[in-house]
Amino acid sequence: MPGSANSGRRSAPRALKLLEGRAEGRDSGGREVPATPGFVRLAPEPPTWLGDHARAMWELVVPELQRLQLVKPIDAASLSAYCEMWELFVTATDEVHRSGLVVKNRSVKKDGTESVWYTQNPAVGIQTKAQAAIRGWAQEFGLSPAAESRVSPPVVSSVYVPGNPFA
Repeated sequence: MPGSANSGRRSAPRALKLLEGRAEGRDSGGREVPATPGFVRLAPEPPTWLGDHARAMWELVVPELQRLQLVKPIDAASLSAYCEMWELFVTATDEVHRSGLVVKNRSVKKDGTESVWYTQNPAVGIQTKAQAAIRGWAQEFGLSPAAESRVSPPVVSSVYVPGNPFA
């Protein structure tokens, strides 16, 4: 919603800012990145109710997020939402492949006449909404192709030469 407090670009997590930063404790613009609360950086346990596709996605992304120290146990709800949106996307995609992009509709009037028309398969709308949700959650964890560049570690020179900013 334009003009609201939640509009505009979201701030990246501290770890992402530091990974793309110019110096120790500074972001890409050279600004000091304040310390975050001392959350324990451990992978959350997957909920038992995750579907098969959601669990497979959990097992794909959580180890990498843990390796980068971008995840904590309290992130379980957000990660579950991301993985469940993947499950929904896969299920809707399977339905579109099975039934097609359009579906046939029929109705029979009281006088016995039949009307037939075609509409977009409802699974297409579900698929589209799931894609949008996946993109949003992927941004939160740096998992989209656009956000991937923010999680690559900075190149650090192993040789320090005093006074040489390029060393």
